[in-house]
Amino acid sequence: MDIRELEIFLTVAELLHFGRASQACNLSPSALTRTIQRLEEKLEQPLFVRDNRTVILSPAGERFKTYARLSIQEWRSFRDSLKTEQTVAGTLSIYASITAVYSLLPQLLESYRSCYPDVQLELRTGAAEQAVAQVQSGEIDLAIAALPDRQRSTIEFLPIITIPLIFIVCKQSAAAAAPLKGGGLDLSRAPLVLPQTGLSRRRLEVPMRAPGGRPARRAKKTAWAPRASSRTTRC
Repeated sequence: MDIRELEIFLTVAELLHFGRASQACNLSPSALTRTIQRLEEKLEQPLFVRDNRTVILSPAGERFKTYARLSIQEWRSFRDSLKTEQTVAGTLSIYASITAVYSLLPQLLESYRSCYPDVQLELRTGAAEQAVAQVQSGEIDLAIAALPDRQRSTIEFLPIITIPLIFIVCKQSAAAAAPLKGGGLDLSRAPLVLPQTGLSRRRLEVPMRAPGGRPARRAKKTAWAPRASSRTTRC
């Protein structure tokens, strides 16, 4: 028997369900069943008692569960002891918006994984404006976020990519041309589609609140545009 067989057995022993265990082990039900059968043949003892509705460990299965857990722990400890001091291992938690997950992370994580294969990556998604707060609170190690207006001294910001901050204006008909001012769009008069909250809205509201400007109206439907100066944050 090998470590993989022991890991498969432990998964079945903990879930007590062959269907869920096959999904957890990324195996077909038939392949998982054959693995358990091989173990039972080597031990000459049934490891599980099964009927149409339930799966429970046999007395031999209970004893083998303890053996399998200790064997896997000892194997992992031995393997870790052989690693050099330069080996980087552990867990890295990452927070990003869905947009960043699809547009930025694939290439970054592929390169990181090739350099540090022993690091386990945990990805969480959520609103982009919460990224910096997640890092500062200690809940996340690293986040993908737009560069905030005020940088916190306890956080290090590293640039990934700079992309334009784009706001969406309603398309005008030929009879009603877009209001222009000085050769450009007059933001004090043009109806804009903006996110209800976040950095991009706050940055546009500053000139809107200046003399001669006007507060930007909230849109019921939010149209998101790429963030300006996307950055990586880490402790």
